[in-house]
Amino acid sequence: MTIQSINPATDEVIHTYEEMSPMQVQEIISKTHDSFAAWRKTEFAYRSKLMKNAAEILRDKKDQFAVLMANEMGKPIREGRAEAEKCAWVCDYYAGNAVQFLQDEMVETDAGKSFVTFQPIGVVLAVMPWNFPFWQVFRFAAPALMAGNAGVLKHSSNVFGCALAIEEIFTAAGFPEYLFKSLLISSRQVDAVIENHLVRAVTLTGSTPAGKAVARKAGEMLKKTVLELGGSDPYLILADADLHKTVAACVTGRLINSGQSCIAAKRFIVVKTVREEFEKLYVEIMRSNKMGDPLQEDTGVGPQARKDLRDELHRQVQESIRQGAKCLLGGKIPAGKGAFYPPTILTDVKKGMPAFDEELFGPVAAIIPVEDEPEAIRVANDSIFGLGAAVFTEDVARGERIAKTEIEAGSCFVNAFVKSDPRLPFGGIKESGYGRELSHYGIREFVNIKTIYVN
Repeated sequence: MTIQSINPATDEVIHTYEEMSPMQVQEIISKTHDSFAAWRKTEFAYRSKLMKNAAEILRDKKDQFAVLMANEMGKPIREGRAEAEKCAWVCDYYAGNAVQFLQDEMVETDAGKSFVTFQPIGVVLAVMPWNFPFWQVFRFAAPALMAGNAGVLKHSSNVFGCALAIEEIFTAAGFPEYLFKSLLISSRQVDAVIENHLVRAVTLTGSTPAGKAVARKAGEMLKKTVLELGGSDPYLILADADLHKTVAACVTGRLINSGQSCIAAKRFIVVKTVREEFEKLYVEIMRSNKMGDPLQEDTGVGPQARKDLRDELHRQVQESIRQGAKCLLGGKIPAGKGAFYPPTILTDVKKGMPAFDEELFGPVAAIIPVEDEPEAIRVANDSIFGLGAAVFTEDVARGERIAKTEIEAGSCFVNAFVKSDPRLPFGGIKESGYGRELSHYGIREFVNIKTIYVN
């Protein structure tokens, strides 16, 4: 079977790949396991040196990697450079902190000596999406490899070039050849990889249906999983919010990666007393973002990653309008080549509409007017998702209280748009998944938390 990579801005075929056979896949997994057997015995200082090498390569070649991302999935080139830099950051972060995060913990018991140690578990399968084709991989790989594990990557088929580039980064950095390998396979082979007895755990970032399918198979095989799935992040705009700062953050949060982010701002829950001014400013700033060639420096919104995804987004917009939502901006597929979709704003969005109930994976904002703070909180939590959220208010103590105790999400930001940070745990609840990546919580997801008792 051949798999094509298509430039979403031009519709041109970039590269054609031959899918690896089941036999090739099993051979790679076997060699990766052999590489792990030696790697687990290495010292943290050695691992750290190689991980810092990877960070240096990422920074040195960030322009090259940004072009690759732009061509394969349409990421604006400025954002591609920033993504490569962020990957370097996470490599440096775990290179500098892994030994501390995984140091033995002494526990007082009746034993002469008892402690908890954190030991690597083996080969971890990563099933990763196309939207952040470098970052999603490195935020898993950096802690996993620093913990002494090995990894095999099943990347999205439209970014196989990124998958191979990441593999080459680790090889060039000095890591053993088979410690991290990319499997050029379609999703139909994932079950067989999970079934392989040498694969000890699975991490997936992607849609909720994909997460459920992987969790089902991993559960059948009794293998640990971490799932970071979809989101429909609510941003609560209260009556006392500084609207100019708030709208700037909301537009940035909505248009990151041309709107194709699980933690992009999606539902804007606005108290009615500030609705009119909020909508006016939102249209003004949203309209100022240029849509176009992702290789151009001034492009703010590139194409969607694939035409089928663009068309599904348009269906959600049109169905919401049919049910009573009003379109303030955009909402029409432009003529010409590519999978472009313009920055779009819907208002008067209500429960039952796709713009309220479903994840809008593209540059579409859904404005939901509410009467007051209690209704804003109720609407924010009225979702199957629970990944990120934000609250905007001039009363910081009020915002912190709402964020901490009222909002159902894996993270909640106050007066800022949601973003991931290597120093903070990242993940969701409800149908946004479970488990955590990043920080010391992330590196401990794929280790054997082992009790030692000595008399």
